Amino acid sequence: MWVRGAAIRPVPSYAVVDREVLDRIEEELAANGLSPKSDLDDAFGRFEETQSALAQQAAQVLARPLDETALALGYFLTIAVWLAFERAFGSRLGEVSEQQLEAAESALTLEEELRATHAEEPLELEDVMAIEQPGVLAFVNEHVEAALEPPEEASGKEGSSEPPREVDVDDVHAVYRSVLVLTLALSHAVSPATGARPREMLA
Repeated sequence: MWVRGAAIRPVPSYAVVDREVLDRIEEELAANGLSPKSDLDDAFGRFEETQSALAQQAAQVLARPLDETALALGYFLTIAVWLAFERAFGSRLGEVSEQQLEAAESALTLEEELRATHAEEPLELEDVMAIEQPGVLAFVNEHVEAALEPPEEASGKEGSSEPPREVDVDDVHAVYRSVLVLTLALSHAVSPATGARPREMLA
């Protein structure tokens, strides 16, 4: 059975982000009352200073005429994932170059194409990425699913007086794809700790 990615390089074990790191960051952002027009702008500014290529790629996606839900999701996930890598690896996290970013984008595109030509295989691109960064993908997928929650469910919650909202699925997918590229690029920008060995590929 075809399990691992054919185009995506395996993420070394020393570069895998624990889910707990992301959960703590989410709690901190919520506690600080983070919003797209306040502290989030400050965080994005630091992101631009430390990861210029990734920040430019993310900005291009977020500058599109996205609906409000997709835009907020994009800002939040971009910053949360980057902060998780920074928090987890510190000085071991290097700056992603434009060439490395292009390599990550190409790998994801090629992996999608390979999966599309092997419809009999059970795993898709998201499944491959979940094998490489399970904590990050679980976190991202939970927020994407929440964003795509059916309008009748969102508006029917107890105490909610908001009218049903419609979310542009294509906009959310564009954001999701951007975060996958970000995740893959950052994963391969982490240097090994002393004595660490890359995870071997399964046969």
